[in-house]
Amino acid sequence: MSQSQPFFVRDFSAGPIAVSAADGERLYRCIESLVRAGQPVELSFAGVTTVSGAFLNTAVGQICRDYSEDRVRELLSVCDAEPDVRGVFGRAMRNAGRYYQNPEAFDEAWVEVIGDECRHEETTML
Repeated sequence: MSQSQPFFVRDFSAGPIAVSAADGERLYRCIESLVRAGQPVELSFAGVTTVSGAFLNTAVGQICRDYSEDRVRELLSVCDAEPDVRGVFGRAMRNAGRYYQNPEAFDEAWVEVIGDECRHEETTML
């Protein structure tokens, strides 16, 4: 297998704070084509102190939609991450994996909890 392509998360975020879904989408657009081509990607969290689920769900969670858990683990790695950041990353990947195994059931449960009107409002606010 070829060498990992490094990506510095701070280059796609507000410096040490990676919380924006829009920033996560920019990172996703850069790494998705590499993952699709079977190229390993290494995400460096050097200098990043705060990471949100919204950023990670958008940046890497979407990869779980198109690839098996084993393939994601094979092609996507993390380095230079503080323990808290690794924890958020791990939760985002686990949650994305669960969601994409059965998105319809999760979406139906979401509508039951918040109602259809709230779902519409949330999606139009993005």
